[in-house]
Amino acid sequence: MYEESIASLFSGGLIIIWLVIVVFMLFVMWRVFEKAGKPGWAAIIPIYNTLVLLDIAGKPWWWIFVFLLGAIPIVGYILVLVVMILIYYSFAANFGKGVGFTVGLVLLPIVFFPILAFGDAQYIGNN
Repeated sequence: MYEESIASLFSGGLIIIWLVIVVFMLFVMWRVFEKAGKPGWAAIIPIYNTLVLLDIAGKPWWWIFVFLLGAIPIVGYILVLVVMILIYYSFAANFGKGVGFTVGLVLLPIVFFPILAFGDAQYIGNN
C-alpha cells in the first residue's frame, strides 16, 4: 500500500514537471516566432506551428509530408531525423547561428530554443 502511494505521487509529480516543460516550450516558441516576424500564437496550433517553423527556416511547405515517413520503422525515423537536422540548420542560419548551434537545437532543444528566444539573436531572413 505504501509503495502504491509513492508510485502515484511520483507519477503525478512527473506529469506536473512535463506540463511545466510543455508550457515553457510553448512560450519559448511563441517568442521565437515573434522574433521572426510571425504570429506568436502559431506556436500553440498543431501542424500550423510546423508550417511556420518551415517558413522561418526557408523550406517549402510540402516538407511537412516528410514527417509521415516516420510511420516507416527504422528507415522512416532516420529520414525524419535527417530532415529535422536540415530544417534546424536553416532555422539556426536564419538567426545568424552556425553548425554548433544546430547541434544544440537537435540535442538540447530545451536549452537552445530559449537562447534564441531570450538572447540577442536577430532573425536575418532566409539565407
